[in-house]
Amino acid sequence: MGNVYTGIDIGTNSIKIVVLEKIKNKFNLLSSVSTPCPYLSNGEITNTKGVSTLIRKSLNEIENMLGLTITKAVCCLNPIHLKMDIVEGSVDTLDSQKITGADITNLLNDAIGKIDFEDQELVTSTPIYFVIDGVKKVKDPKGLSGKVLESKIVISSIDKSSMYRVLETLKLAGVDTIDVCFKSTGDYYTVKNNVYDNSVGAVVNIGETSTNISVFNKGIQIKNSVIGMGSINVDKDVSYIYNCDLKESRKLKEEFAYAVGVDADYNEETTIKDNEGKDKVVKQIGLSKVVEARIREILKLSLEEIKNLTNRKISYIIVTGGLSEINGMDHLVDIYFNGIGKVCKIDIMGIRNNKFSSALGSCIYFDDKLTLRGKSYNMINENEFKNLVSVNEGVSNKGIARKMFGHFFDN
Repeated sequence: MGNVYTGIDIGTNSIKIVVLEKIKNKFNLLSSVSTPCPYLSNGEITNTKGVSTLIRKSLNEIENMLGLTITKAVCCLNPIHLKMDIVEGSVDTLDSQKITGADITNLLNDAIGKIDFEDQELVTSTPIYFVIDGVKKVKDPKGLSGKVLESKIVISSIDKSSMYRVLETLKLAGVDTIDVCFKSTGDYYTVKNNVYDNSVGAVVNIGETSTNISVFNKGIQIKNSVIGMGSINVDKDVSYIYNCDLKESRKLKEEFAYAVGVDADYNEETTIKDNEGKDKVVKQIGLSKVVEARIREILKLSLEEIKNLTNRKISYIIVTGGLSEINGMDHLVDIYFNGIGKVCKIDIMGIRNNKFSSALGSCIYFDDKLTLRGKSYNMINENEFKNLVSVNEGVSNKGIARKMFGHFFDN
C-alpha cells in the first residue's frame, strides 16, 4: 500500500486540489481539479461559507472519480503577513548510539519554544543543517551516533486570523488540516532538485491578481514579497485594446497569444465579438505584443523584488502559476532572466498545468517532512485504498484506469 496525500491550494481566484500516491519513492497522480472561486480577494477568503461549499464540491468530484472519502489534507497558505526567524535549537539525544526522528522532533520543539508568536501562528520549522556533538555537520542525522544534536532552524509564521480563517473554511468543508505550508514552499518542492538544494534562487508565482516572489537558499525559503500585479492585468490590457470583455480577452491570451511577439505568426488572425457586438479581427502578432509588454513588466518588477530581497548571486529563477502556461513563456523567461530563468515543468504524468504547482508540491513537502522525522502517514485508510484498485460498482473507470496506469510505470 502506498502513501496517499491530498493537497489543497486556496489561491487568489480558484481552488486547486491534487491527490497523489507515493510508491517506491515515486509520486503518481490520482486526481486533480481546479474550481473558480469568486469568494477570494488578494489571497484572502472573503466568504468562508462560499469557499467551503466550493471546496466540498471539488472534493465530491474527486471522491466520485476515485471511490473514496477525502477528510484529511495538507493546505497551502498565501504568504501574506509572513514572518521568518532563525532560531538555534539543542537537545541531548535519547540514545547516543543512534539518532532518531524523535530526537529531531525534540530539537524542533526546543527551537519553536524560544519564539514568542504573539499574534502569529507557526507554519513551518525547517532545519538549515544539523550538528552532532558540536563537530559533525549533516543534512539528515538519523541513524548516526551522537550525544548532543543542534541545529539552526528557520521558523516561519503567519497572522493568526488568516490561518484560522483557512482552517475554519476547510473544517466547514469536512476536511481536517493535517499540515500547512506556504504556496511558495509547495512551488519549490514541485521543482526541487540537488542543484537548487545547494544554491540560491527564486520562485516567481504569477497569480490572478498578484505575483509572489520567494528567495530560497539551499532549499530553504529565506525571503518573500508580493507585487500587486498578475494575469488579470494582461486580460485587462487585451480587453482595453480590443474593446472586448474579460472572458474574451482571457480566451485570446490563453489560446491565441504568444508571450514573445517575434514568435507569433504575422499572417495568423482570428475574429471576435467586441463589446458592441461587432466582428473584430485580431492579428496574432499585434495581440502577442500587447501580452508581451505586460508580462515583461511583471518579470521586471519580480526581478527588482528579488534584488531587494537578497544581494546574493541568484543561480536560478523558476516561474510558475497559470500565466506561465502561455505559448512561448519559456522563451521570454529565458531571454529576460539571462539564461537562469526557467518555466516550471511538472513531470508527474497527468498533471501538466502549472496552476497546480503549489498544491502538488505541498504533498511532496509533507512527505519530505515525515521522512526527516522518521514517520509515515496516510490520508486514507486501508479499506479506502482497496477501493482504488478494485473495480467496484460506483467507482469511476476513469479513476481506476489512471490509478493502474500509474502503477504500470512503477513496475
